[in-house]
Amino acid sequence: MSDPSAHVVILGAGHAGGTAAALLRQYGHTGPITLIGDEPIPPYQRPPLSKAWLKGEADADSLALKPLEFYAEHDIDFRPSTRAERLERSAQLVHLADGSTVHYDVLILATGARAIALPIEGADLDGVMFLRTAADAERLKAAVGPGKKLAVVGGGYIGLEVAASGRALGADVVVLEREERLLARVACEVLSDFFRTYHERHGVTFELGCSVVGFEGRGGHVTGVKLADGRTIACDAVVVGVGAAPNDELADDCGLETARGVVVDLQARSSDPNIFAIGDVAHRPMPIYGRMFRMESVPNALEQAKQAASAITGRPAPAGEAPWQWSDQYDLKLQIAGYAFDADEILVRGDPASGKFAVFHLKGDQLQSVEAINAPPEFMMGRQLILNRKSVDKAKLADPSVSMKEVAA
Repeated sequence: MSDPSAHVVILGAGHAGGTAAALLRQYGHTGPITLIGDEPIPPYQRPPLSKAWLKGEADADSLALKPLEFYAEHDIDFRPSTRAERLERSAQLVHLADGSTVHYDVLILATGARAIALPIEGADLDGVMFLRTAADAERLKAAVGPGKKLAVVGGGYIGLEVAASGRALGADVVVLEREERLLARVACEVLSDFFRTYHERHGVTFELGCSVVGFEGRGGHVTGVKLADGRTIACDAVVVGVGAAPNDELADDCGLETARGVVVDLQARSSDPNIFAIGDVAHRPMPIYGRMFRMESVPNALEQAKQAASAITGRPAPAGEAPWQWSDQYDLKLQIAGYAFDADEILVRGDPASGKFAVFHLKGDQLQSVEAINAPPEFMMGRQLILNRKSVDKAKLADPSVSMKEVAA
């Protein structure tokens, strides 16, 4: 596919959609580009919402991927505060909430994912919040501070980042997690134990193995979290961080293949050759692991934006990448490469007590994933090993006196 005059419509003005629009121009596409987003501001970086934004160190301007003027200067029709309601594939039309339509030659779905709400009593109380957008972050920032008590439902990465930022703002923070350990779905016990200890040193308290059954309120505002064991945890605000669901309803309703996300190939193309899907909404191939998976990360959004923009402009497909992501909490930088699919062994390099170590997940003698705390060489070389699928000398990998360059050689 390479029609430089084609009208490309992008639904979703997040990191993936905004990057795709800019790359199309960079790669030489001269036809019209329409970028439609339901938020009132241009595409911006989302990871700092749970960190720098909450602490007052960032705002919409500093986090913007491009200044607002960029879109007009590059002849990109950016339409904020606009919502798509339906796709009419036979006529190649996007039906918008205001009753108007937009015709496309090529469509990119970059609609992202939404926070999962808890279907329990009191979930609609004021002060029960999520953290997916700049507006969410602004509401949360106004709700926490010295003398306030913040309850975080969910002990995943977002929950822990919010907890760290809440403590930095002077709030008392309690994290409520239904599993018996933190990060149970995404990390090993070594990392779970490390983060729990580190957060407790910073004053965060934890309730593990507990089930949230409702929220209490007074005057329409939340005042507590009700647990299945009969206790109520008092609070001034709640952040619910129990995962996200892909915004794939438009695709599903118009008959595109979906599987907890829009199914795409390595060009980010869906089952309709004129429609691409990128970022959090895409269920994509992972050649390294021989499987399909939906990833929620900025690197994945950027990689798929490159794939789609390359396919649309007729450029060679970009080289494959090893998936990665990160999390900042206090003075800790966690960098993760790969996924621990089918891993049968864990090796720890370094001493967790030092605050600088890495956890390697192996399948036989191949590295599947690395979780590195304040350990950039382990992350960078580990990512290279994951991508190259090289056999690893386990004795060298576990020995901090052997450089990671030597391990990867």
